[in-house]
Amino acid sequence: MNEVVFDQIDFGELKKYLDDPDVTDISYSNGGQLWLKTLSKGIFRVEEPNINNAFIEKLAFQCSNVMGKTFNMASPFLDAESAELRLNFVHDSIARNGIAVVLRKTPAKVRLEKDKIIADRYVTLDVHDFLLKCVEGHCNIVVAGETGSGKTELVKYLAAHTAENEKLITIEDTLELHLDRIFPHRDIVAMKTNNIASYSDVLVTCMRQNPKWILLSEIRSAEAVMAARNSISSGHYILSTIHSSNAASIPSRMYSLLETNQDIEQFLKSIYRYIQIGVYIRGFQDKNTKKFVREIAEVVEFYVNEENEAICNTIYKKSMEGRTIRHNPSKYLIDYLEGQGVVLPKDIIHVEENEEQNETVNSTENIQTVHANHTEPVNPTVSASISEQPQVNSSSHGFMNHQVSGNNQISSDVESLF
Repeated sequence: MNEVVFDQIDFGELKKYLDDPDVTDISYSNGGQLWLKTLSKGIFRVEEPNINNAFIEKLAFQCSNVMGKTFNMASPFLDAESAELRLNFVHDSIARNGIAVVLRKTPAKVRLEKDKIIADRYVTLDVHDFLLKCVEGHCNIVVAGETGSGKTELVKYLAAHTAENEKLITIEDTLELHLDRIFPHRDIVAMKTNNIASYSDVLVTCMRQNPKWILLSEIRSAEAVMAARNSISSGHYILSTIHSSNAASIPSRMYSLLETNQDIEQFLKSIYRYIQIGVYIRGFQDKNTKKFVREIAEVVEFYVNEENEAICNTIYKKSMEGRTIRHNPSKYLIDYLEGQGVVLPKDIIHVEENEEQNETVNSTENIQTVHANHTEPVNPTVSASISEQPQVNSSSHGFMNHQVSGNNQISSDVESLF
């Protein structure tokens, strides 16, 4: 554990867990319960008699002194962080069953490695190669999943495959990506929001730094949604994460974060135009091996067709039982990538490996079209993948899925949404 800021703090029995690369999170609560989250086993409880309320209170006061903060009844919350460790304390005046703390490790390294994630079935080879082609072709990609599913790790892995001469700027409220430290030879700027500099403030400065890619650690507020939208509309490319239960619902999830009466039809249509790829990661306890498994469970493509319809094309989906559905990317994505100088191999998605091809009516979720007040299959073999999406209908016509930074029509359409 390389934590210069916390070198003078005595972590006691916790240090062995902080030094263990398999441990990602440590949680203490309820007057003596210690829980670990690991890469291999998921979440489980351990017994450490020496780690009790008195020890945690002592740790909190050490951290408050190091950070120059106060932790008491008047200031019952304490956030402490260094380069690779974040701590959040809750005082027992608020946590009435005893002081609580969560320690989260944010190592400056890319944990995912191609050979290992393929061997562990985190992702199939064809989907892996497809996603890297999308990065090479400057697709805007949003990774969805629940807390602890590994969204940030996938974003770091994808960012590691951007071209070395492309400038990256990360915008985070808590530093987790550490790309500037992972790739010290690259042109990377790490920006952090705070109570003085908001997402909007940082984004304005970010634009002046002339980045190729903007990485938002997580879209979890109205301000973050607007930051993502402004990044895209200004001709930059984004990689980001969001809490969502599947990839297809990313646009509607973004809208729900706005907390505004903004026109939902316009907003959703714009997301389908400017975010090309949605990815969903899930994490779960394997019933047989009892290991904690993370996997890419869904990859979808968003676009607007010539009929001005918003389309969600499921390129890859894996059920909990292991059955897979695969479909080729649309001509719109192929054209977009070719416009960026990237040609997709014709068979990059191994459609012939589908395990549900004989159950097309019940299981295939290829293309979803958003129509007035309902979702309608495009043909008899496909069913709606987002049946609850609202009507998307715009007065503008024609295909506008490509980003063109100098296109006044596209820019004015996006700007009209704010």
